[in-house]
Amino acid sequence: MFSYRSLRTLAAMLTAMAAGAPIAVHAQTFPSRPIEMVIHSNPGAGQDVFGRLVAEISAREKLLPQPFTVVNRPGGSGTVASTFIKSKRGDPHYLLSLSSTIVLALAQRPDVGLGLDIYTPVALFGFDLQSITVPVDSRFKTFKDLIDAAKQSPDTIVNGIASATGTARFFQYQLEKMTGAKFKYVSFKSGSDAMAAVMGKHVDLTMENVSEVLSGVEAKKLRILAVPSEQRLTGLPDVPTLKELGYNIHVGGGRGLAMPAGVPKETLAVMEAAAERAHKSAAWRDYATKNMYENSYMGSAQLAQYLAKQMPAVGEFMEFIGARKPQ
Repeated sequence: MFSYRSLRTLAAMLTAMAAGAPIAVHAQTFPSRPIEMVIHSNPGAGQDVFGRLVAEISAREKLLPQPFTVVNRPGGSGTVASTFIKSKRGDPHYLLSLSSTIVLALAQRPDVGLGLDIYTPVALFGFDLQSITVPVDSRFKTFKDLIDAAKQSPDTIVNGIASATGTARFFQYQLEKMTGAKFKYVSFKSGSDAMAAVMGKHVDLTMENVSEVLSGVEAKKLRILAVPSEQRLTGLPDVPTLKELGYNIHVGGGRGLAMPAGVPKETLAVMEAAAERAHKSAAWRDYATKNMYENSYMGSAQLAQYLAKQMPAVGEFMEFIGARKPQ
């Protein structure tokens, strides 16, 4: 017969095992239902296209036993989507189509309470580089023409962008800081709307992503003066990099994925493995080449380190535009 002490010990063991069971079972069955892919932008924007592509690759390659349901939650420069992800803490059946600059900007605003600790980074697929793009018949024929004019007549040359705290605005800040030029900016609902405004000559230029202006370039309605990339882009061999022109600026929207904070590590491992396989797929390689991404993969730990490293520069930018008080 069991002694009273042995019965107590057995009961304690069973209780401990029961407490651990949900995580183990969760990992074995994950995902047990469709995963909601949350997009912070409107349909058709760069982050939306990226998220939908990952969902399509997962379905086509059968990377997970459940599909993705893509849901656009635009608003507040990413605030709406990230607030929703925050509310799903611990639930791995939600995934954010992550823009590195958006989440970094939000993390600098104590008023919204959306620090990096609300996310579990999954993977970064690459950088959707910014551009300096003007109408094809613009009076600015070179990058130097544009910068000289923006120095001589500050706040008169208008840059059309998608968000006052987004990557294009951050790029404008970096450019002004390094060149001494000064631009005015106007915000639109998306990068594609900003591109349309440039083609219609309602604004002088856009600093939105290369991927968003390419259709206008191919239609010979837009011209890219320079790109903030590490080296010249294969598809744009005649477009100089800012490094070549003497400005060490590298800016692009990091396209990636993040789960809510507090998800079981086993489910993160499943999602990270699926993301890595998606990045290695022919469909992703074709998309990255066509849209001229810097195709740089980062896993969960590396992405977390990257985001932490970028915080000071983004914090400086947020202070400059008045979105964060100096510490």
